[in-house]
This record gives sequence, structure tokens and C-alpha cells, in this order.
Amino acid sequence: MTALVLEQLTDLQLDALPCRQVDPDAFFAELPADVEWAKSLCRDCPVRESCLAGACERREPWGVWGGELFINGIVVPRKRPRGRPRKHPLVEPAAAGARERAA
Repeated sequence: MTALVLEQLTDLQLDALPCRQVDPDAFFAELPADVEWAKSLCRDCPVRESCLAGACERREPWGVWGGELFINGIVVPRKRPRGRPRKHPLVEPAAAGARERAA
């Protein structure tokens, strides 16, 4: 967040910011679902735009800033899970059972 915006907030307002109420590690999560949760915390934050602008200015290498995910200094829409993507999607058990009954 830019220092100017933070200087304009009172201590009570600072303490009420979502990033001050949860573990800071939440904004540097490994699991995609945890990253999306961290991004959702920023959704209604009053300093969201300033936080994002500050992260862009500082060229933050990673983490959630202003509701956006930075990886290698670039804003990306979502975090991919670890590992290689599947070549063929998994068949849900309910769908497999329906096919066997139809045959």
C-alpha cells in the first residue's frame, strides 16, 4: 500500500483492514483455493486500489496484493495447482455408473 494512503488512516482503521486481521501467510498461500480466499478478503477493502498500485510500483515478486495474485512480478488470474495437468479428465463415479447401467 502506498504510504500516503496509510498515513491518512487512523490506527483503528488500519487494524480493521482485512490484511491486518488474518495471518499474513494467507496472502502467500500455496494452494489455489487458499489464494482465492485471500483474494476474496481484499474485495471490499477500502485501500484495495492503492495496495495494488503500490505492489505494481514495487514490482512485488509474489503474493496477493490488492485482490490480485502476483507471480514473478506479473498479475495472473489464478494460481495453478502443483503438478502436470491431466491429459484426460477424471470420470466422476456417478457418471461412470450411469454409463454402465445404460449399456
